[in-house]
Amino acid sequence: MRSNTLLIATAALLAASPAVAHITLEGKQAAVGSYYKAVFAVPHGCAGSATIKIRVQIPEGVIGVKPMPKPGWTLDTVTGKYAAQYDYHGAKLAEGVKEVAWSGGKLSDQNYDEFVMQTFLTDTLKPNTTLYFPVVQECEQGVSRWIDVPAEGQGGGHDHGSKTPAPGVKLLPKS
Repeated sequence: MRSNTLLIATAALLAASPAVAHITLEGKQAAVGSYYKAVFAVPHGCAGSATIKIRVQIPEGVIGVKPMPKPGWTLDTVTGKYAAQYDYHGAKLAEGVKEVAWSGGKLSDQNYDEFVMQTFLTDTLKPNTTLYFPVVQECEQGVSRWIDVPAEGQGGGHDHGSKTPAPGVKLLPKS
């Protein structure tokens, strides 16, 4: 009887855990016009295969991107022009980091890791909305694309009803 109860409790926990199976951002809220430490949590590989590369797309309005190097991983950035020009500590920025990639490492499916970057959320971003950072997770076998962004006004929680939601942060008014 006791083992049945334990089995049922374990099954209930597993059934309730799909939301933690995605790549997520540790900090769920941040104010526009401020710095944001984006910590991408990677809880697993691709269907049991080890993660070998993480690519993060930087959304428009996010500038001053400084990714944190990780021992054993190669860090690359792709720069390009912004859609607008942004004021950043008195300087006018028209281009910057558009994508960050960590590669060359190996994160086993049984382990967890975090990939970090410092960003600045310009005050051109709209408070009380969610800002999404699409992520592509490449594995030894397979790819998981955490790139689904809900249509404007759709919103709806952590995974917004998608099986492959992009990680997001809720934007708060400038403080």
